[in-house]
Amino acid sequence: MSDVHPILPQALQWALKAVDPAAEALQARRLQGGISSLVYELALQADGEKRTVVLRLFNDEEWLGHQPALARHEADVLRLAVRNEGVATPRILAFDETGSESGMPAVLMSRLEGAVELTSPDIGCWLDGMASALAAIHRVEPGEFPWRYYRYCDASQLDASSWSRHAGRWQEAAAIALEPEPFAPQRFIHRDYHPTNILCAEGKVSGIVDWVNGCVGPAGIDVGHCRVNLAQLHGLQAADDFLDAYCRHAGDAYAYDPYWDIVSLIDYAFWEPEVYGGWTDLGVTGLTNAIVRERLDDYLLSLLERAARR
Repeated sequence: MSDVHPILPQALQWALKAVDPAAEALQARRLQGGISSLVYELALQADGEKRTVVLRLFNDEEWLGHQPALARHEADVLRLAVRNEGVATPRILAFDETGSESGMPAVLMSRLEGAVELTSPDIGCWLDGMASALAAIHRVEPGEFPWRYYRYCDASQLDASSWSRHAGRWQEAAAIALEPEPFAPQRFIHRDYHPTNILCAEGKVSGIVDWVNGCVGPAGIDVGHCRVNLAQLHGLQAADDFLDAYCRHAGDAYAYDPYWDIVSLIDYAFWEPEVYGGWTDLGVTGLTNAIVRERLDDYLLSLLERAARR
């Protein structure tokens, strides 16, 4: 077995046993793009056939301290996510909630075809594909799914004065986020929908990964989360084009409200913004902290204009 990154032997043995007790590991390769867990692509062989799976190990003690059931959470979400009819999602193969067998909390899942693309020669097609896939996810009926949306940040504590050119306008945004939530149908949402979690093959979206935050909540949180990522990566026009595409694919099932964009944006402004490490791990160059902060300011002003027209 070739492995350029260390991997817990106990976790590997657990994964092999879950797939096939007679399976043999051929290769373990660390996948890039995530910063809060260890993700490996495992090449296996059993009964003369090769198979590739993905092993996710939750090693962030602070995250686990707040959410000890991360592995079970993602397993539950994956069982629901595969019901969507628009885009491939991983199939859950096994999970170890406590790490009692694998050494740390773990999820084993099928591997999807494709790779992360953070830009495209045809950005319009790329944005449209992401929007179409998201609309398909939101059409999944969640039923009595137990995992529910909650906010990550308290907008009343927002202070952008250390980095923003428009600190006062951020306080306007915080005031909007603290208003009563507008009515929004409760949908199955990914909760971390952005280009790093979207796979592409042959110029088209081929799959959605990283479902550990999936839950039931307002669709606007997914839309807003993707838009704020696009605003940082490619600027305001890309974020707006994605919104237009999503509204087109979702149709009458979605009533856009900038409130959810503002709530999602505050997640990024709550701590001093910087270039996301997952982007640089995947080859993004040219972005600086200064560019990211300027683009977040520009995006903020556009949202306040939209909110004023509500």
